[in-house]
Amino acid sequence: MLAAAAAGAAYLWNRDPHRPGQLLPPCPWHLVTGLLCPGCGGTRMAYDLMHGHGAAAWHDNAALLAALPAVALLYGRWLGHGLRGRRYRPRLGRTGTLAVLGAAAAWTVLRNLL
Repeated sequence: MLAAAAAGAAYLWNRDPHRPGQLLPPCPWHLVTGLLCPGCGGTRMAYDLMHGHGAAAWHDNAALLAALPAVALLYGRWLGHGLRGRRYRPRLGRTGTLAVLGAAAAWTVLRNLL
């Protein structure tokens, strides 16, 4: 998994997703509907973060950027448990799932209205 992430990052490093004509996958939701999904801008955000442009990354997808600390925390706990030979399976439960889906829906509506 780490090798795949490193290969993807190395590929993205040399391709600016802000410019047209780059060999990067488009968002299927945006292609079909013309609307931005909750993840639209994630590739541009990753590119901007790798190049040290935090404000541009925030502009590309603020919700994904705001979620990165939680993802890093979960990944760190998963890694720590794995290194100790334990399994770590976080469960959101009904309330957590509804909160994540509600936040994604609200972000989708908000970013398409602005």
